[in-house]
Amino acid sequence: MTLPEPSDRFRWTYEPWGAVLRCTPLEDVAPHGFTTRQLRLSLEEGGEALAAVTGAAGVVQATQVHGNAVVVAAEARSWPRPWPDADVLLSRTPAVAVAVRAADCVPLLLADRATGAVAAVHAGWRGTAAGAAPAAVRAMGREFGSKPADLVAAIGPSIGSCCYEIGPDLVDAFAAAGHARHLIDRWFLAPAPPRGSRERPRMRLDLVGANRDLLILAGVREEDIHACGLCTAMHLEVLTSYRAEGAAAGRMAGTIAARQRR
Repeated sequence: MTLPEPSDRFRWTYEPWGAVLRCTPLEDVAPHGFTTRQLRLSLEEGGEALAAVTGAAGVVQATQVHGNAVVVAAEARSWPRPWPDADVLLSRTPAVAVAVRAADCVPLLLADRATGAVAAVHAGWRGTAAGAAPAAVRAMGREFGSKPADLVAAIGPSIGSCCYEIGPDLVDAFAAAGHARHLIDRWFLAPAPPRGSRERPRMRLDLVGANRDLLILAGVREEDIHACGLCTAMHLEVLTSYRAEGAAAGRMAGTIAARQRR
C-alpha cells in the first residue's frame, strides 16, 4: 500500500497493526498519532491500540455529539459506560491518553509546551460552527493554566474543500452561530462555473481553514498550527470518508497523551 504524502510537518510511522501519521513539531511536546483505516475502531475495539500509539496505559473517549462540550480525563484508564457526551477531551496525566474519532470531521490535537496539558478535539461542521477548537483552548487555560501562545496544534486527515460540497443552509448556520461575515466568506468557497454553463456550482466548506482561523482568534500562534493536508475522500485506500463511503465508512482516531515530566 502506498501512503499519501502529507505536508512537510508530518511523517508516517508504523505500529503492529499499520501506519500512523504524526506531526513532527507536536512530537517534541507530546506523544500522539492519527490512525488510518488499517486500525479497526469501534465502541468496543481499538482502545488498547490507541493507548499504545502514545505509550499511555489507557485511553479515554467520549460519545461525540457535534458540539463544544468539554470533559477532563481523570486518573482512570477508561471511562465507565456510558461515555460522557463531549467533543473536547483534556488530560494532563501521562498514563491517560485522550482520543477522538473521525471519518471526514477534523481531528485536532493540542499540547502545551509549558504545562504538558493536552487536548483532543472533534470538529465537523457543527462542532466548527459551535467553536469546539477555541473551547478547547479556553478550557486548557481554565483547567491547567495553559496560555494560548504556548500551545502547539496538529490537524489530522479530514475532508478537504476539494470534496466537501455543501448547501446554503450551512452558511446560515455559521452566521447564526455568530461568526463574522468576512470569516464566513473565507471558509465557504464558491467555484466559478464552467465556461458556457448556466448551472451554478455548489459551495464548498474549508473545515481545516476554519479551524485554523478559530485557533488563531483564540490566541494560538499561526506558526504553531500544523495541518497534514490530506483529504479523507481523496485517499480511500488509507483513510476513511463518510461522505464517500456512507454508513459503511469506518472511523479513524486522533490520540494524544501528556509527556512524562522529568
